[in-house]
This record gives sequence, structure tokens and C-alpha cells, in this order.
Amino acid sequence: MIQVIQSRNIGIAYLEEKFGLQLSNEEQFFAECLLEHYVEPNEQEKCYLNRVKSNYLNLAKQRPISEELVKMVVLSPLLDLAGFYRPPFYVETEESIEIRQEDEGEVVKGKIDVLVLKQQFWLLVIESKSTVFSLYIAISQALAYMLSSPYPENPVFGLVTNGSEFIFLKLLKQDILQYALSEQLTLLKRENELYKVLGILKNIRQVLS
Repeated sequence: MIQVIQSRNIGIAYLEEKFGLQLSNEEQFFAECLLEHYVEPNEQEKCYLNRVKSNYLNLAKQRPISEELVKMVVLSPLLDLAGFYRPPFYVETEESIEIRQEDEGEVVKGKIDVLVLKQQFWLLVIESKSTVFSLYIAISQALAYMLSSPYPENPVFGLVTNGSEFIFLKLLKQDILQYALSEQLTLLKRENELYKVLGILKNIRQVLS
């Protein structure tokens, strides 16, 4: 089994060189996140997701959002609607990873909080008080965790989010280690892209079930 790499400074280039990891650009490789492959939420779910978006944006206007608030206000409702709190799934937490960045002479600190669902779905939540930390900083860490999956015959999925933006990942550990990224979804658009986030989560749940 491939061991999880703990260093927060690791990059995708290192993983590609060390493990032969390859980025797949084939559209069907990550069909679970394609627009035509997810079911539109029903009216009750839409009302709930509209409230989730409104709650988050209202809180974000007042002060920076911690990862605990992201999990409570945004992530937990999504996981509930997608069915990840019911069997055969279970949730575990991993030790948080600190991230640091020099910003105009100051050391800016952030944190990546990690949740694991059924050892095949990794959720990384970024807490940051500065825009210096984009979701991209968590993608390589997510891939490193995903490489440690004990089920090489099954696809492994990931999600990185800071509460307002979301990127899904997929990894196949077969003859060739291949991964793909979804488009970045955001709450800052007029339309509520939580509809699509929920649809992708339901697709992933179906695959993992």
C-alpha cells in the first residue's frame, strides 16, 4: 500500500514523478462530474440549498469563515442530502495540516481539515484568512491521501473546498495511476452551483455504494 505523504509542501509534480501519476484529459474519465450525468435537485432540495448559500454568504460578509463553520453551514447539509451519513458510509477525521505563506512580510497561516468517508472519499476543507490560499494548494495533498487507499481496484474520489468554491478529484489506481479534476464550482455566481455539487456527490455515492 502506498503510504500517505505528510509534507504540506509536496506538489503535484512530485507525485507525478514519484508515482507515475498522470492527468487524464478524457471527458468520460470523470463522467460523474459531467453536467449531463447528474440529476437536478428536487424543489425541496433546491429550497434547502438556496438557504445554505444565503447563510454562507451572509456569514462571509461579516468575517473570515473558519473550517468549522464551513463544515457546519455548507458541507454537513450537502453530505446529508447526498446520503453520506447513512450506511454503508462512515466518517472519520484526520489530523489537520497547517499551511503557511509569506504575505507582504507577514506569515499567513491557514489550515486544511480532512474528513474521510468509507476510505474512498477524501474531503479537504481549507480555512484561510487570506486569498493567498487557493484550492489548488489542497489538491496535491488530497491526491497524496487518495494514493493511500487500500482498494486499488476501485476509484477514489476527493473534494477540496473553502466553503465558497469546490473542486472534485478522481483517481484510478490500476495499470496506470490516473487522476482528473472537475471544473471549479463557486457560490459567487448568480445561479446556485450547489445544485451541481449535490448532483456530483450523489453520483459519487452511487459509484461507491
